Amino acid sequence: QVQLVESGGGLVQPGGSLRLSCAASRRTFSGYVVGWFRQAPGKEREFVAAVSWSGGTTYYLGSMKGRFTISRDMTKNTVNLQMNSLKPEETAVYYCAAQAGPDYSDSRQYDYWGQGTQVTVSS
Repeated sequence: QVQLVESGGGLVQPGGSLRLSCAASRRTFSGYVVGWFRQAPGKEREFVAAVSWSGGTTYYLGSMKGRFTISRDMTKNTVNLQMNSLKPEETAVYYCAAQAGPDYSDSRQYDYWGQGTQVTVSS
């Protein structure tokens, strides 16, 4: 069983930056793919980025690449999502999730989810 806790959300102006963190309790992320998803009101949950904990391979939704960076901190057992040049349409609840399978972009494959953290991009 993996329990996930997100932090770092908040209000930011368009063009600004935020750094989200996902911490695991009770065990490490070893053997898992850890992903970030987001869900805006009235919309489906959308894949943002993922990282293979063991190998460090990263994956991004195309529109995020270059603006978002996912990374792992093995000393703190956390996965971070650095988000730059944020846009108002990226306002959503951001979730981290973990799974042991290979399909990193399909939310249905993820077994464990955090409670989510609100990101609001507004002036």
